[in-house]
Amino acid sequence: MFRPACFQKAWALLVFLLAGTACGPAPYDIVIRGGRVMDPEAGLDAVRNVAVNGQQIAAITAEPVEGREVLDADDHVVTAGFIDLHRHGHSPQNYQVQVQDGITSSLELEIGVEDIDSWYAQRQGRALVNYGASISHPYLRNLVMTGSNPGLEGEALAKPLTAEQLAELKKRISHALDSGAVAVGFGLAYTPGATSGEILEMFRIAAQHNANSHVHIRTSRTDASNVEEVLEYAKQTGAPLHIVHINSSGARLIPEYLELIQKARDEGVDVTTECYPYNRGSTYIQSHLFDSGQAYPEKFDEYIWVETGEHLTRESFARYRKQGGLIITPPIYSMELVRQAVANPLTMIASDGMWLVNARAHPRTFGTYARILGRYVREEKALALMEALAKMSLRPAQRLERRVPMMKNKGRVRVGADADLVVFNPATVIDKGTYKEPAQPPEGIRHVLVNGVVVLRDGRIVEGVHPGRPIRAVPE
Repeated sequence: MFRPACFQKAWALLVFLLAGTACGPAPYDIVIRGGRVMDPEAGLDAVRNVAVNGQQIAAITAEPVEGREVLDADDHVVTAGFIDLHRHGHSPQNYQVQVQDGITSSLELEIGVEDIDSWYAQRQGRALVNYGASISHPYLRNLVMTGSNPGLEGEALAKPLTAEQLAELKKRISHALDSGAVAVGFGLAYTPGATSGEILEMFRIAAQHNANSHVHIRTSRTDASNVEEVLEYAKQTGAPLHIVHINSSGARLIPEYLELIQKARDEGVDVTTECYPYNRGSTYIQSHLFDSGQAYPEKFDEYIWVETGEHLTRESFARYRKQGGLIITPPIYSMELVRQAVANPLTMIASDGMWLVNARAHPRTFGTYARILGRYVREEKALALMEALAKMSLRPAQRLERRVPMMKNKGRVRVGADADLVVFNPATVIDKGTYKEPAQPPEGIRHVLVNGVVVLRDGRIVEGVHPGRPIRAVPE
């Protein structure tokens, strides 16, 4: 029987569509199958399949779904990738170390960087994880005083600014925030020359740009005047304040510091804080921290030279101080106080992970998040798993999203959110690094995705992928 050409075309299209329906829907790019999906924002805690298309989560369902790639998650937790607000070291090797600990977003917000535009440009299209930075008060301070930036050392950081230098510093901080810096980073313990008037002016600029001030407070082992100082700046200016590593800054005064922060929050001050789950710190031996006898001479042998792992002596401490480099400091507060900081509802978790030297660093660089999950959730039951996940993903995202709207799609497991995901075994996850042998990846973290791209598969780094995107405020 004769059929017009238009009829034949219509019939062919109908057959094609029916065939497609019979075969079912097209598969998703990636399916994470059969995991315990935990989302602190919605409170979801159930076995689900998570489907990813492109950079986003496309479905979360109890129904079977197909994927071009399927990642098994039986007996594993599937949750939002961890967001580290306090991370030093942003090289490719550092990013690999971070992914092995479940980190999908890494931010240098404590000290910050000296040139926002060039820092982001260096990582564009080359990063394994999402990356972001604050503008550095101490580094720009060096530049306006001397024209160069030796880092967290040098005489300039111990001197007050002139009126002209202060004006130039304010101009540069403001310009960096206009260019999209996430926050302003302060190292008050490293800048003894910075006066209250200078810091107050910097907080005012941060407030004008709706930016957080991430502050390493001054060192005080006898009272809480250092916390009171920065809380006063926040009260006077309205600048959102984030006090970094309350454990190492507070030491034996951790409970008192946390009480002051809670009291300020109750009075309407926008202040948050963080901790890491170790009772030993790490810093530069040549910094101003050791200018006034804070080297604890009776404990020289408890200092560790990061590059080699050797314990120091009075002689080697003095020699390395002239050379400059990273050390691990003695334990000056108890692990019980660390436990209190980790469990306190006020704290987020941030690693203060360090730059790698000969592939070595403080063990917090390699296993902070696995340590929280293994030691403090599973072994010590210091806090519930869902609360720990909120401290490591949702709450850090919420702290930044006012100024960086893209963070509203991170730290969550929901349809439409960015597919930054970590799959770990809650029964086995644990950190492995020690102070003697720090460079050991954690156990129990199986898969990690960044913006829908698998970067860790079955515990192994995926080579040749760079899905990390800039975490940056919208330029003003």
